[in-house]
This record gives sequence, C-alpha cells and structure tokens, in this order.
Amino acid sequence: MLVVQERFRQGQKTKVIMETFGNKLNTLLRESKGLLFLQGEMAQLTYLSFEKNVEWINQLEEGATIPIAYPLGFRADNTPIMSDPKNYTKDELTERYTFLGLNKLPIDSIFQLTTIMETLFNDVLKMILIEYPNKIPSKKQVDINCILNSSSIEQAKIFIVENILNEIAYKSPRDYATEFEKYTGVNLLENPVFHKYIELKATRDIHIHNSGQANDVYIAKSGVLSRVKSGKYLPVDIQYFLMSYEYCLQLNEILEDELDKIWPSLNHRDKQQINHKAEKEEAVEHLLGEAKKEFIEKAETTKDEE
Repeated sequence: MLVVQERFRQGQKTKVIMETFGNKLNTLLRESKGLLFLQGEMAQLTYLSFEKNVEWINQLEEGATIPIAYPLGFRADNTPIMSDPKNYTKDELTERYTFLGLNKLPIDSIFQLTTIMETLFNDVLKMILIEYPNKIPSKKQVDINCILNSSSIEQAKIFIVENILNEIAYKSPRDYATEFEKYTGVNLLENPVFHKYIELKATRDIHIHNSGQANDVYIAKSGVLSRVKSGKYLPVDIQYFLMSYEYCLQLNEILEDELDKIWPSLNHRDKQQINHKAEKEEAVEHLLGEAKKEFIEKAETTKDEE
C-alpha cells in the first residue's frame, strides 16, 4: 500500500502520497513489458515492410534489374564508403527479402526478447538488494580496495550489489533461478513458462555461439523441451518468435503478480482494471515519446558541439 503522510498548512490538512517500494518495482516491470510490446510492434512493422517491397518487386517488368549499393566501410568524416551498384534480378531480391523476413528477423527478434528479460531480472535483483542490503550474505567477500575507494556508503553498497549480480549472471538458468528466489522470494522454477524461457535462452545462445547447430549444452539446458537432437540445426521462424514473445509477456506478468504479494503496489491493482490493448498502447507511446525526446536532445547537443 502507499505511504500517506498528513501535513498541516495554514490550518488545512493535506495528504502527501509517497511512492512505495512496491510501486517502484511495478514501474520497472511495466517499463520492461512496454519494451516487449515495442519489440513485437517493430517486428511486425519490419515484416510488413519486407512484404511491401516484395509486392513492389513483383510488379516490375520481367527481366528488370534493381541496382543497389551497400556500405564497404566508413570514412574519417563520418560518410560511408559505398560499393558500386549491384544489379539484382527480381528473383534474387525476392529471395533475399524472404530470407530477411522468415529467417533473419525472427532470430534477431528473439535476441531482443532475451536481452529484455535478462535486463529485467537483473534490475529487479539490483533494486531489491540496494533497498534491502540485509539480504546480502554477511560472509560475502569483496575487494577491500573498491570499498576503500568508494566515496560513500551508498557507492560501496552499489559496488557490492553489482559484484553479486556479475557472479550470478554466468550461472546456468536453473542456478540463476535459485539465486533469484534466495534474494526475492519468487520461485521461478515452479512456473512452466520459465522453463520455456530457459529453452528460448538456450536457443539464443546456440545461434550466437554455434551458428544455430544444437549441441549437448543446448540439450542439457533445455531438457525435455529440447526441439532437436544434438548436431541438428535449431530452427527459429516467425511462429517460434511469436510463441517466445507470448512466453516473455506471461513471465513478466507472473513476476509482477508474485512480487506484488511481497511488496504490494497500488499501481498493479490499478493496472488490473485496464484492458491489455490499452496497456500496450500506453506503454508503446511512452517508450516512443522517451526515444524521441532522447533523439532531440542528442541532436541539439551535436549541433552545439559543431
């Protein structure tokens, strides 16, 4: 619940509403969900743009070619070094757009999904440990020089917390979940959707580190949810991205509900009265507004420097 303080000014009683820790956590979760919504929207817009380009290509005359140049490098004056235009046939360009839409886009999109969720878990842990430093193990070993070089107790606390986060970041997903429960009280492993997220992370890792070829590490991480045998190519298509997108949204909501049981948030209860579509539109518009504001500020800074 919110903390309400009563103050008296000129004979009138006023109420000052102070933000609770539960509301701060809920804001973090809602911002992360907004990023997921935005990723879904950007993926859809990108796919539609590929479709429109293919439609345009198909309307060209038979035998037509499309000249396209691509960057070879970058000059010191911040201008690209472009190749000579290459003449693509209709079939060649259609094939490339098909690859982008059906292969490259889904793979790049699951990279973004896992990054958003990894950042969320990390930020939740960081917020809780900074707010409740008593959760930090008393026998935790830290570099004494970093403590001595800290300008304040708060800076030292942040250093210790970040040290803990760095240590658990490289644990297996199941061990990470155990650490997460120790500090937050939320048991991720009891939720089936988290195990689907583990398989998603394992798929992401395979496409980053092993060119999409499943190996024994993937099998060990994914367990019964493994989609192929070791040595086989691990497919990522539009359908897999959409399923993964839904799993991440579900996991965000599960985390929101579980954390609300420990640190109640009126924001969470207000949100439950809003339909899903309205929530998505509000979140996306907020993120786009923030991005636009940041872009304008950077542009003005660059202009001033010139």
